[in-house]
Amino acid sequence: MATEDKLTTCSTPRYCQLRKVQLQPQWKIAGGILRVSITPEVTSRGVNRAVMGELVTLYRNSHLGGRLPAYDGRKSLYTAGPLPFTSMTFEITLQDEEDSLGGGQGGQRRERVFRVVIKFAARADLHHLAMFLAGRQADAPQEALQVLDIVLRELPTARYSPVGRSFYSPNLGRRQQLGEGLESWRGFYQSIRPTQMGLSLNIG
Repeated sequence: MATEDKLTTCSTPRYCQLRKVQLQPQWKIAGGILRVSITPEVTSRGVNRAVMGELVTLYRNSHLGGRLPAYDGRKSLYTAGPLPFTSMTFEITLQDEEDSLGGGQGGQRRERVFRVVIKFAARADLHHLAMFLAGRQADAPQEALQVLDIVLRELPTARYSPVGRSFYSPNLGRRQQLGEGLESWRGFYQSIRPTQMGLSLNIG
């Protein structure tokens, strides 16, 4: 659940606004932390996400228990609840959109095959985060905050172009032409923070 706080305008209102959303997590839900290995290894998070997206499309109902996992684009996968396996290997085929055999628009796209291994690593228990927010624990549990941050970034990552903790899109506002084929896009920054009122999702 989430409740929206008042809108706070930053010192440069022409360029940004900060919206705070108070989050009220369901603490009884324990998620799963899984390790992901993709072979051949690639450095692009975009390719990794494309591989994982295809995997979820093909195997969500048959092998993932109907769950929609959140992926950090590297080695970690998070689910709300356990998957029906502790370790499983998948073979995923992607078509390279930027390359075509024979050249030209009529060429056949090159296919790339990836081997994906998903292994259970640990339970993402939010109990310590609940204790911290209740004032019964001194230090904020960074692992739980990281899990929530990645889960909340899953949807905007799929919709926009992620750069660090920010997201950009040509559809978020008027684009500005910079010359020589370059243009600037508008975007926003997103982060989750523990506060005295609970968890806040800051979007600026």
